Amino acid sequence: MLKELKNYENLGTPKYFWELLNQLENKNVKWTVRNTEEHFFNRIIDGRRIFDGCIAFAISIGIVEINNGFILLDSSFAVCLKNEKYLYNKLLERVFLTLKDDEVFHEIFNSKNISYDIIYHSIQISNSAFRFKYANFKQLLIDFGFLFPHPDQKLFKFIVSSKYKKFFDRNILPGIKNRKIGINELEQRLEEKKIYGEEAENFVMNFEKQRLLGHPSAEEIEKISEYDVSAGYDIISYNNCESAELDRFIEVKSFINRPTFYWSRNEIDTARIKKNAYYLYLVDRNHINKAGFTPIIIQNPYDEILRNDSGWNKRIEKYFISIKDFSNTHSAPCALEE
Repeated sequence: MLKELKNYENLGTPKYFWELLNQLENKNVKWTVRNTEEHFFNRIIDGRRIFDGCIAFAISIGIVEINNGFILLDSSFAVCLKNEKYLYNKLLERVFLTLKDDEVFHEIFNSKNISYDIIYHSIQISNSAFRFKYANFKQLLIDFGFLFPHPDQKLFKFIVSSKYKKFFDRNILPGIKNRKIGINELEQRLEEKKIYGEEAENFVMNFEKQRLLGHPSAEEIEKISEYDVSAGYDIISYNNCESAELDRFIEVKSFINRPTFYWSRNEIDTARIKKNAYYLYLVDRNHINKAGFTPIIIQNPYDEILRNDSGWNKRIEKYFISIKDFSNTHSAPCALEE
């Protein structure tokens, strides 16, 4: 759908659709595409003068249809014309429901482009995710208040409005998480590992909320691994009930019987930087559903595990190797044996 709409300048704005749909609800007047274009010609609505892709977009998401040359309002959508804000919310909902199987949509809203801003407690998406080709879709999301520019303009990101966070988690996040995977053995193992990790993270989320019962901002405890796979930790929480800001950064690892885990370079670097604010929570999958189970909690694991020789065995399984001077390698041909 988005690929077919990419050549239009404007897919529609809130007040444009409010006026259009109210006009179409009037059964006494019949509207053609040409009538509609003439009605909106040379007008400025929501700061826009060109409305070239609005009807095509409305047809694509199923709120109108063309029948015998006339534009008809979808009867199931007519009930959404209670008030403007209600219409805007329902229209956004229809957009995302329509796009749930759209490949371009998933190229935009995927784990590489989505992250979490712990300062603003917001989901963010890179501006580059939309590229120039889909700037019209980005603008529509901005016009409807779903996205707004990140306060730090140097980041070149957009923030998902807090009022749509639950909507994002319910309607968009599952699609990001459940993209199709292959059936070869490696991919199956990776998917299994992902499921185990998610179960452990959900356990720790509940554990943290119980541990911090009574904290006035406990609802801000967040599993950011849902949005940002490169943060170096999975969950942001509070150190105690007196903490005024999110100051506990938790990396969750699951195991069976004996604590073992892989620790990535990025996670290690994050632990080194955050020191005592960084925690490892080790969750035994055999006991995860038992009442009263407590994970193994290690504060500052960079010092406690990596720099401490006692208690833990460490084994390097991979090296990252690069050549020191690539130019010299290619500057002269190899000598031939005589």
